[in-house]
Amino acid sequence: MATESFGFQAEISQLLDLIINTFYSNKEIFLRELISNASDAIDKIRYASLTDPSVLDSGKDLFIRITPDKENKILTIRDTGIGMTKADLVNNLGTIAKSGTKGFMEALQSGADISMIGQFGVGFYSAYLVAERVQVISKHNDDEQYIWESAAGGTFTITTDTVNPPLGRGSEIRLYLKEDQLEYLEEKRIKEIVKKHSEFISYPIQLAVTKEVEKEVEDEEEVAEDKEESKVEEVEDEDKAKEKKTKTIKEKQVTNEELNKTKPLWTRNPAEITPEEYAAFYKSLTNDWEEHLAVKHFSVEGQLEFKAILYAPKRAPFDLFESKKKRNNIKLYVRRVFIMDDCEDIIPEYLNFIKGIVDSEDLPLNISRETLQQNKILKVIRKNLVKKCLDLFTEISEDKDNFNKFYESFGKNIKLGIHEDAQNRSKLAEFLRFYSTKSTEEMTSLKDYITRMPEVQKNIYYLTGESLSAVKDSPFLEVLKKKGFETLLLVDPIDEYAITQLKEFDGHKLVCVSKEGLELEETDEEKKAREEEAKQFEDLCKAVKEALGDKVEKVVVSNRITDSPCVLVTGQFGWSSNMERIMKAQALRDSSMSSYMASKKTLELNPTNPIIKELKRKVSEDKADKSVRDLTYLLFETALLTSGFSLDDPTSFAKRIHRMIALGLDVDEDEESAPVASTSTEAPVAEAASTSAMEEID
Repeated sequence: MATESFGFQAEISQLLDLIINTFYSNKEIFLRELISNASDAIDKIRYASLTDPSVLDSGKDLFIRITPDKENKILTIRDTGIGMTKADLVNNLGTIAKSGTKGFMEALQSGADISMIGQFGVGFYSAYLVAERVQVISKHNDDEQYIWESAAGGTFTITTDTVNPPLGRGSEIRLYLKEDQLEYLEEKRIKEIVKKHSEFISYPIQLAVTKEVEKEVEDEEEVAEDKEESKVEEVEDEDKAKEKKTKTIKEKQVTNEELNKTKPLWTRNPAEITPEEYAAFYKSLTNDWEEHLAVKHFSVEGQLEFKAILYAPKRAPFDLFESKKKRNNIKLYVRRVFIMDDCEDIIPEYLNFIKGIVDSEDLPLNISRETLQQNKILKVIRKNLVKKCLDLFTEISEDKDNFNKFYESFGKNIKLGIHEDAQNRSKLAEFLRFYSTKSTEEMTSLKDYITRMPEVQKNIYYLTGESLSAVKDSPFLEVLKKKGFETLLLVDPIDEYAITQLKEFDGHKLVCVSKEGLELEETDEEKKAREEEAKQFEDLCKAVKEALGDKVEKVVVSNRITDSPCVLVTGQFGWSSNMERIMKAQALRDSSMSSYMASKKTLELNPTNPIIKELKRKVSEDKADKSVRDLTYLLFETALLTSGFSLDDPTSFAKRIHRMIALGLDVDEDEESAPVASTSTEAPVAEAASTSAMEEID
């Protein structure tokens, strides 16, 4: 049949250019990637054979064989996996870009290592690191044998195979090596790479080794010569002479030597395994180029038996929270047979960064994804895995530096866990770390916070906001600082989701200082004085509420500020100002939700502040004073900003500020630009207020 030619998809062409034209010292990873792909192909046929044993009729032996051919400079990697149909060859090797292609190129350009290629699902193309031309001969049970070939020049060809011996089933990749890459045909080099990268592959990796074997054959010439010499020989040597003369010749023999005889690591006793072996297993399992941060190796026995190794990596992957990617990184084996690596129910989503394997003795081998969902055994495995992950985190937290690294990468996952996993919420809360008013350089745990609490303090106080600089001097903290109460500063958008679910820690309620109903521990005298103040300022509160209308729900005297004139607090059960900001930023938000979740604002006034005192005096003199309304608006809008809200109408706020600046500079404004009545009455009165406001602006 004629050869068909296809063009590579554009992104794959770019990737190949990048691989071919850039210098990488670490080219040996191509073999790891191809062996890993071969192992996946065998996993697939083995999985298929569980439900239909006849698929193995085309070849019962499952192996990966590497054959170096020094004469022709070809390295061949053969597997007896599932093989590829013609459509698979066209789609998988060239015309459909994997989602990771672009991600990998971006990572490479920002300085990442070529060895990451496997994490992005484009490992096959690493063959071009060492080969100038690649042939893939493949036979699938449902199709003919085909040859895929490309020298990576933008196109590839597919031909029906009539020239090579039939494979039976599987694939054979032939790499026509570049002149400067012939080291990969050396037996020693191949063994070294396989040991380093692929030692724990579950199928035998064979290397076709050519050995020169010495063979003895009868030497006819020597026998003839011997007859002449024997006449002269002495009698005692007669026995020797009668022996047949042989000579040794060297003959080449090819034998398949197995390179990975090591038992799967998880079946061994943890006490006998070295950290180096764990690290090697982690790398072969995950294609990570760094070592793991921590490992947990355990077995569960009793009603249910399974063994597992769980790893916490050092860094978060680039696509940790992408919804379309694999749900988790736990490989599920049943009695050493690989079943699947994306079993959703085996571990909760917030632990999707944990990598490892679970090998169950109890699950049925021919389990399908559907029956797996309902399987009770799986629920028990999941419960155990979560428990062991929490133990692992506890071990990590014993080393402060390690835990800081871990929290930087996976703190969001722990917060997500608090939001999702009600059963383990209190245990997960122990791993939370936040900045606080007493610890702005270093994060503190809730346990440490409790040890620093004064005796009178009953609750744990927190404030949410956009950034550390935005919240550390917030007016909400004034009284708390004065009383010496520490406040946690939550500046990660996910913090508020997590903390509202947590509600309490170690018997102490978690209280948001920017919401109404803040009850600070106070003496009877303080309480009495506050009630007195509330009565005195009743008229001012009414006047301010009238001026602001429905912009605020109520106006009250505050117990939480000592310096600022006023502050805006939100309802106890609605969104805080920070949550409102986060929800407004959601691109796909449901705007109907914001109408009933958006916080009802309460304006709290500080009775000790000179501006508020002056306002109170003005109101008691003349309730209809128009300047009060203007100043009230200005105070309300500055309170919006300091309390973390955004302004609905920044232009009118700017106009008020400009008018105040003009006042401060004694500039006469144009008649049209400022309402005469309000300015004329405002000018003498607002002098004190405007100067203090001017100071705030500066």
